[in-house]
Amino acid sequence: MANNEKKVRIPEYKVENARIMFRNFQGKKTDYNEEGNRNFVLFVPEEDVDSLLSYGWNVKRLKPREDNPVGQPYLTVKVKYGPLPPIAVLITSRGKTRLDEDTIGQLDWARIKSVDLTVRPYQYPPSNIRPEGGVSAYLKNIYVTIQEDALEEKYADIPWNDEPMREELPFDE
Repeated sequence: MANNEKKVRIPEYKVENARIMFRNFQGKKTDYNEEGNRNFVLFVPEEDVDSLLSYGWNVKRLKPREDNPVGQPYLTVKVKYGPLPPIAVLITSRGKTRLDEDTIGQLDWARIKSVDLTVRPYQYPPSNIRPEGGVSAYLKNIYVTIQEDALEEKYADIPWNDEPMREELPFDE
């Protein structure tokens, strides 16, 4: 970059009622993922694609299908715990619970009702693989509302009894 060129500020990308898939918040090794790499796919609405591409975001597309002949656009979002850990919040009928590095893996199998999130950009320099450089997506925050079933909601107000059972019960002799 020449001295007279200004670096373009890439805005964060916020999505309400987001669609996510291929969740690997735990960072498990799979055929498509190395151990420890936490990530998921965020489907990008078609109307956002051109804007994201203009900033250099790494928008890809799923293989075309009959119902979507151009393929669904998506971003792979990385979930990293380090200097800028994400804020992750699980929302149920009982309230909000903050998830951390040890508990965020719950989202891999959760029945999700809705997701609101913000992705922050990381601009990486040109390389042999991508000579023009690009922008990776990192999770900044995510608010996940869980779809609870009828019985969970029915018994939600009853407190848990976490005391172990006693071996001796107080009977009159």
